[in-house]
Amino acid sequence: MADSFSKKENFKKKLQKQKEKAIRREDRKNTNDKGKSLDDMIMYVDANGQLTSTPPDNSNASVIDVNNIQLGAAPIQEEDPIKSGIVTFFSDKGYGFITEDNSKENVFFHSNNCIDIIKKGNKVAFEKERSPKGFSAINIKIIR
Repeated sequence: MADSFSKKENFKKKLQKQKEKAIRREDRKNTNDKGKSLDDMIMYVDANGQLTSTPPDNSNASVIDVNNIQLGAAPIQEEDPIKSGIVTFFSDKGYGFITEDNSKENVFFHSNNCIDIIKKGNKVAFEKERSPKGFSAINIKIIR
């Protein structure tokens, strides 16, 4: 049985599309920009911190000392282990909370960790210790 005219035309169109696609693929292979040398990819940073392909004018260039560049995370500065704060809550059961002066964070404490007898409103010095439920205060002393 013979193919109809439209089937032949569709087949011709399909073959033509395949040929065009192969030509485009070869063209992309020949004009591929991947794997450029480093000279082709040099980028500059302008005064606003934006990347540009044009080199900056050296009229207001500043010299950066390579030894001052720090790689990685900033070092953690050691903080004073003795904190100060005010007792904002003290329960008859022997626990309470101290509001830290610097961070205004509430720190839990228990009367077993107190050196002096304290009550609500006292200004105290203490050390923070990590506990399973967060931070807690230890070595609590009244200060004036």
